[in-house]
Amino acid sequence: MAATSRAESMGAASDWHAQPVEEVLQGQRTDLQGLTPEEARRRLAEHGPNRLAEAPPVHPLWRLARQFHNLLIYVLLAAAGVTAAMGHWVDTGVIVAVVVINAAIGFIQEGKAERALRAIRHMLAPHAVVVREGHAHDVDAADLVPGDVVLLASGDRLPADVRLLQARNLRIDEAMLTGESVPVDKHSEPVEPTAAIGDRFNMGYAGTLVTQGQARAVVVATGARTEIGRIGRMLETVEETTTPLLRKMATFGRWLTLAILVAAGVLFVFGLVVRGGSVEAMFMAAVGLAVAAIPEGLPAVMTITLALGVQRMAARHAVIRRLPAVETLGSVTVICSDKTGTLTRNEMTVQQVVLREAVLTVEGAGYAPQGAWSVQGEGIDLPDLPARWPLAHRLAQAGALCNDASLRETQGHWQLAGDPTEGALLTLAMKAGLDLATLRQRHPRLDAIPFESEHRYMATLHPDDAGGRFAVVKGAPERVLAMCSHEAGGEGADRPLDAAWWQARIDEQAREGRRVLALAWRALPATHSRLETSDVDQGLTLLGLVGIIDPPREEAIAAVAQCLQAGIRVKMITGDHGVTASAIAGQLGLGEGLVAMTGPEIEALDDEALREAVRRTEVFARASPEHKLRLVRALQANGEIVAMTGDGVNDAPALKQADVGVAMGRKGTEAAKQAGAMVLADDNFASIAHAVEEGRTVYDNLRKTVTFLLPINGGESLSLLVAVLLGVALPILPAQILWVNMVSSIALAMVLAFEPREADVMRRPPRAPDEPLLSGFVLWRIALVSTLFLTGIFGMYEWSLAQGHSVETARTVAVNTLVVMEVFYLFSVRYLKAPSFTWQGVQGTPRVLMAVGGVVLLQMTFTYAPWMQALFQTEGLSVTQGLQVIGVGVAVLVLLELEKLAVRRLKLA
Repeated sequence: MAATSRAESMGAASDWHAQPVEEVLQGQRTDLQGLTPEEARRRLAEHGPNRLAEAPPVHPLWRLARQFHNLLIYVLLAAAGVTAAMGHWVDTGVIVAVVVINAAIGFIQEGKAERALRAIRHMLAPHAVVVREGHAHDVDAADLVPGDVVLLASGDRLPADVRLLQARNLRIDEAMLTGESVPVDKHSEPVEPTAAIGDRFNMGYAGTLVTQGQARAVVVATGARTEIGRIGRMLETVEETTTPLLRKMATFGRWLTLAILVAAGVLFVFGLVVRGGSVEAMFMAAVGLAVAAIPEGLPAVMTITLALGVQRMAARHAVIRRLPAVETLGSVTVICSDKTGTLTRNEMTVQQVVLREAVLTVEGAGYAPQGAWSVQGEGIDLPDLPARWPLAHRLAQAGALCNDASLRETQGHWQLAGDPTEGALLTLAMKAGLDLATLRQRHPRLDAIPFESEHRYMATLHPDDAGGRFAVVKGAPERVLAMCSHEAGGEGADRPLDAAWWQARIDEQAREGRRVLALAWRALPATHSRLETSDVDQGLTLLGLVGIIDPPREEAIAAVAQCLQAGIRVKMITGDHGVTASAIAGQLGLGEGLVAMTGPEIEALDDEALREAVRRTEVFARASPEHKLRLVRALQANGEIVAMTGDGVNDAPALKQADVGVAMGRKGTEAAKQAGAMVLADDNFASIAHAVEEGRTVYDNLRKTVTFLLPINGGESLSLLVAVLLGVALPILPAQILWVNMVSSIALAMVLAFEPREADVMRRPPRAPDEPLLSGFVLWRIALVSTLFLTGIFGMYEWSLAQGHSVETARTVAVNTLVVMEVFYLFSVRYLKAPSFTWQGVQGTPRVLMAVGGVVLLQMTFTYAPWMQALFQTEGLSVTQGLQVIGVGVAVLVLLELEKLAVRRLKLA
């Protein structure tokens, strides 16, 4: 879509919020009567439809082709091509089968469909009420253009970015864009040019929801130029990050490929020149070395291990969308968490009731009416509340009467219909023992003055028990204080208002991050049936204040402590106010007296200064999507492995950039879910700690798998190498090696994926991002076991030949010796340093025994089935030969246990 410079000036992001209504209309070349149909059509052709462009999905064939993009796979494919040219069809078929199986597993498990942009596109409203030539029309939202005048009402989702022209009692829920816990009061007056998105009270943004009131507004941005469109463009610029495991495996694969090619080349030249072998024989020896050294089963086992981790995490409410994220969770060093709905419940709660005589604390969180009352730590029995603290009881009644919200319990969960702040007041009343239906029947509403941003209060009129009338007022504390002449005393006697004392209490609540409401009342004559502003403008009696906050989840507090114990830093990044964010951070245990860094402060820093700031700052407030993205990138530049949690559209770019993006499943937007690598089904921060625990277990089991598989490949490779160096026939053929690597090795290695987590998994610090996959101790163990396998394979092969058996029989003995050594090595590798000669170690797990039984049956088929003998050139073995093979396996286990004992005694690892 080509747009002219005039289109850019009208539709692009600008300072419309800082301009008066008249200048905005002039800038958009429109008026309150709206555009003409002809002008609307012309602008539609100029600006294009009000929708977001959709990125084309990755074609399945391309996704399948990517599975073959691996150096080790290239080596195998080259070997398959040459063996086919030489007519060794069995070897070719086995090698190709190995490659295809690996690709199929990766293709099926990956499922990386990129749907984040489509999810955001679907958030745009499908219809809008637009004014054209003074008449209202219901039109497709895609037909809106800059300069269109739209009408908004409660329940509408905004169809585009708009500048408000007229607003009455308007509130818009912008949580999906800014992270604000409560709907924002809107008006039409200009605001500061530097105001952040959350402080642009005269603007409405596409995709946000009108919760109350009506408005007339002019469209200032459509489609890709809206705030949601800008976030969509940011998503396009965020590149997919690779994970620590994939980086390590890629490095390992490159070095292993280089080593294999060099060794195979040297082997080919040595056999050809020094030993005088034929080109075909030496090439098959080189191919045998390559297929022996390449751990063909490792990609499949790694994928299956990650998939099992996915299943275990799903049982703990963490749904993994991208397989490598399982392991990445185990190496996370920093969790950046959004506040609203993630660390907190996204349900407003009254925490304190401030009366003239005392401050009462109210426990509980969310809208469930469970929570005790206390004063200075001393509990108050609920039946005693009306008698001991009558003023608190009156205040709770007032909050329930001056209220338009409703609560209902559904399947054990309390659901709110209405404003979150009013929901908190209803819950407070129920915690005070009031029955809402009875209270409203006893004091029905006769009239009301609805809340409007101009006067910042709501008032209702009710009959009292004596036949008179009374008005209840709730609203912004500064406004209600100005309307009061007296304050209620605990003994029932009113006294003159001490405004300075109350202002100090308001400031105290604000410093604790609470939103403050004041409640007041006034007695009126029995003849009053209508409530006028003049009835409540003055002469009210202040009942008290309530401190309301979106409290942290109890389970999130415990999860944060667990993460800190595990050496994982937790940082809060939110669009909410700094004071509120710092208060919540203190309650979560992130630290006392934390000072939040705000969005403007982030903007003032260059990338280098921001990298330094993220080292020492734990709370970031008033953060825009760009800020969140920069913060994640700054942490990654410092070498951190970052998990980012969030639920709003504003979180999507940072979720995609993070090493692990964690979206909320219940209250999260679809855009956030599609951008994240993991979705929390229960919206519970505590589930992240469980996922980290599972991720660390997955890594432990993967390392055991590598330690199990590599010595097998090492022993096979050394056997072939020694055979060529000595000028003797190969003890194992390439096809036989692939049988072992893809059948018995995988069957046994998969058992390690089911190993239970170790006791200290969440008491040790995260492993360093640059920690090698193979430590010095693991390399020593691989070298030792490879040597033992070489001795067993080559020794049994030569011993069989010395006994007068055929080469086919000797090779069958060598292959079975290799498999038996694998079985006994499995019992040893389950405990890298601890002894395996324990009852638990010997018996293993049911899966271990099942795998061993399955391998025995497969190996019996390999050895004795005629069709397998023809395919793999094997011969049947006698019972004596079988017992000798088993004896070698027992010897390997004994030697490894002696090595473990020496390591423990000498404390070498």
